[in-house]
Amino acid sequence: MVIERAEPADAGELLTLQRAAYLSEAQLYGDPYIPPLVESLEQVRKVIEGALVLKALDGTRIVGAVRGQMSGTTCLVGRLVVAPDRQGQGLGTALLGALHEELPEAEAFDLFTGHLSEGNLRLYRRLGYRETSRERMDDHLTVVYLRRTPDRSPPPR
Repeated sequence: MVIERAEPADAGELLTLQRAAYLSEAQLYGDPYIPPLVESLEQVRKVIEGALVLKALDGTRIVGAVRGQMSGTTCLVGRLVVAPDRQGQGLGTALLGALHEELPEAEAFDLFTGHLSEGNLRLYRRLGYRETSRERMDDHLTVVYLRRTPDRSPPPR
Protein backbone atom coordinates (compact mmCIF):
# COMPACT_ATOMS: atom_id res chain seq x y z
CA MET A 1 0.00 0.00 0.00
CA VAL A 2 1.14 3.52 -0.85
CA ILE A 3 -0.12 6.74 0.73
CA GLU A 4 0.14 9.92 -1.31
CA ARG A 5 -1.63 13.23 -1.88
CA ALA A 6 -4.91 13.07 -3.73
CA GLU A 7 -5.38 15.09 -6.93
CA PRO A 8 -8.55 16.72 -8.27
CA ALA A 9 -8.83 13.89 -10.82
CA ASP A 10 -9.32 11.49 -7.86
CA ALA A 11 -12.53 13.24 -6.74
CA GLY A 12 -14.94 10.77 -8.36
CA GLU A 13 -13.27 7.69 -6.93
CA LEU A 14 -12.90 9.36 -3.52
CA LEU A 15 -16.60 10.26 -3.48
CA THR A 16 -17.55 6.67 -4.35
CA LEU A 17 -15.27 5.36 -1.60
CA GLN A 18 -16.64 7.89 0.88
CA ARG A 19 -20.23 6.87 0.18
CA ALA A 20 -19.40 3.17 0.54
CA ALA A 21 -17.51 3.77 3.79
CA TYR A 22 -20.15 5.99 5.40
CA LEU A 23 -23.12 3.80 4.53
CA SER A 24 -22.66 1.82 7.75
CA GLU A 25 -22.60 5.09 9.74
CA ALA A 26 -25.84 6.19 8.11
CA GLN A 27 -27.42 2.86 9.05
CA LEU A 28 -26.05 3.06 12.60
CA TYR A 29 -27.66 6.46 13.16
CA GLY A 30 -30.74 5.88 11.00
CA ASP A 31 -29.95 8.92 8.85
CA PRO A 32 -29.31 8.57 5.10
CA TYR A 33 -28.57 12.30 4.81
CA ILE A 34 -25.35 12.55 6.79
CA PRO A 35 -22.96 15.08 5.17
CA PRO A 36 -20.49 12.52 3.72
CA LEU A 37 -23.34 10.88 1.80
CA VAL A 38 -24.76 14.08 0.32
CA GLU A 39 -21.50 15.83 -0.54
CA SER A 40 -21.22 16.55 -4.28
CA LEU A 41 -18.42 15.71 -6.68
CA GLU A 42 -17.64 19.42 -7.03
CA GLN A 43 -17.42 19.81 -3.24
CA VAL A 44 -14.95 16.91 -3.01
CA ARG A 45 -12.89 18.39 -5.85
CA LYS A 46 -12.75 21.77 -4.06
CA VAL A 47 -11.62 20.13 -0.82
CA ILE A 48 -8.80 18.36 -2.68
CA GLU A 49 -7.73 21.69 -4.16
CA GLY A 50 -7.82 23.56 -0.85
CA ALA A 51 -6.76 21.09 1.83
CA LEU A 52 -4.39 18.20 2.35
CA VAL A 53 -6.17 15.04 1.20
CA LEU A 54 -4.23 11.81 1.43
CA LYS A 55 -5.22 8.62 -0.38
CA ALA A 56 -4.17 5.04 0.25
CA LEU A 57 -3.56 3.04 -2.91
CA ASP A 58 -3.55 -0.71 -3.40
CA GLY A 59 -2.19 -0.86 -6.92
CA THR A 60 -4.34 1.67 -8.75
CA ARG A 61 -7.38 1.30 -6.45
CA ILE A 62 -8.00 3.97 -3.81
CA VAL A 63 -8.80 2.01 -0.64
CA GLY A 64 -8.72 4.82 1.90
CA ALA A 65 -8.43 8.57 2.40
CA VAL A 66 -8.28 11.31 5.02
CA ARG A 67 -8.53 15.09 4.95
CA GLY A 68 -6.54 17.63 6.93
CA GLN A 69 -7.19 21.37 6.92
CA MET A 70 -5.06 23.76 8.93
CA SER A 71 -6.91 26.38 10.98
CA GLY A 72 -4.28 28.46 12.71
CA THR A 73 -2.01 25.94 14.43
CA THR A 74 -4.67 23.19 14.55
CA CYS A 75 -5.31 20.57 11.90
CA LEU A 76 -8.99 19.79 11.44
CA VAL A 77 -9.16 16.12 10.48
CA GLY A 78 -12.10 14.92 8.44
CA ARG A 79 -13.57 12.16 6.34
CA LEU A 80 -11.27 9.32 7.34
CA VAL A 81 -12.57 6.57 5.05
CA VAL A 82 -11.54 3.00 4.35
CA ALA A 83 -13.12 0.72 1.76
CA PRO A 84 -15.54 -1.66 3.52
CA ASP A 85 -13.63 -4.74 2.32
CA ARG A 86 -10.36 -3.33 3.72
CA GLN A 87 -11.53 -2.20 7.16
CA GLY A 88 -9.72 -3.65 10.16
CA GLN A 89 -6.41 -3.99 8.30
CA GLY A 90 -4.64 -0.92 9.68
CA LEU A 91 -5.40 1.49 6.84
CA GLY A 92 -7.09 4.06 9.09
CA THR A 93 -4.11 3.98 11.44
CA ALA A 94 -1.69 4.37 8.52
CA LEU A 95 -3.65 7.27 7.00
CA LEU A 96 -3.85 9.18 10.28
CA GLY A 97 -0.16 8.54 10.92
CA ALA A 98 0.71 9.87 7.47
CA LEU A 99 -1.44 12.95 8.06
CA HIS A 100 0.31 13.61 11.39
CA GLU A 101 3.69 13.30 9.63
CA GLU A 102 2.69 15.56 6.72
CA LEU A 103 1.75 18.38 9.09
CA PRO A 104 4.51 18.57 11.72
CA GLU A 105 3.68 22.25 12.28
CA ALA A 106 0.26 21.33 13.71
CA GLU A 107 0.12 21.87 17.46
CA ALA A 108 -3.08 19.83 17.67
CA PHE A 109 -5.29 17.59 15.55
CA ASP A 110 -9.05 17.87 16.09
CA LEU A 111 -11.75 15.53 14.82
CA PHE A 112 -15.22 14.33 15.70
CA THR A 113 -17.37 11.24 15.38
CA GLY A 114 -20.73 10.01 16.55
CA HIS A 115 -21.18 8.53 20.03
CA LEU A 116 -22.26 5.12 18.65
CA SER A 117 -19.19 4.76 16.42
CA GLU A 118 -17.25 2.57 18.85
CA GLY A 119 -14.71 1.35 16.28
CA ASN A 120 -13.82 4.92 15.37
CA LEU A 121 -13.58 5.96 19.01
CA ARG A 122 -11.27 3.00 19.80
CA LEU A 123 -9.02 3.87 16.84
CA TYR A 124 -8.77 7.54 17.76
CA ARG A 125 -8.07 6.84 21.43
CA ARG A 126 -5.41 4.28 20.49
CA LEU A 127 -3.70 6.97 18.38
CA GLY A 128 -3.58 9.47 21.23
CA TYR A 129 -6.79 11.40 20.69
CA ARG A 130 -8.58 12.44 23.87
CA GLU A 131 -12.21 13.43 24.21
CA THR A 132 -12.66 17.17 24.72
CA SER A 133 -16.45 17.50 24.65
CA ARG A 134 -19.78 16.06 23.53
CA GLU A 135 -22.66 17.84 21.86
CA ARG A 136 -26.14 16.38 21.56
CA MET A 137 -27.35 17.14 18.05
CA ASP A 138 -30.75 15.41 18.24
CA ASP A 139 -32.42 12.32 19.70
CA HIS A 140 -30.22 9.87 17.81
CA LEU A 141 -26.86 11.64 17.62
CA THR A 142 -24.34 12.99 20.08
CA VAL A 143 -21.12 14.23 18.51
CA VAL A 144 -17.90 13.36 20.33
CA TYR A 145 -15.04 15.84 19.79
CA LEU A 146 -11.47 14.60 20.21
CA ARG A 147 -8.02 16.19 20.13
CA ARG A 148 -4.51 14.84 19.72
CA THR A 149 -1.60 16.96 20.87
CA PRO A 150 1.72 15.75 19.47
CA ASP A 151 4.44 15.01 21.98
CA ARG A 152 6.93 17.84 21.54
CA SER A 153 9.24 16.84 24.37
CA PRO A 154 12.87 16.19 23.47
CA PRO A 155 13.80 12.54 22.93
CA PRO A 156 15.31 10.77 25.96
CA ARG A 157 19.10 10.68 26.18
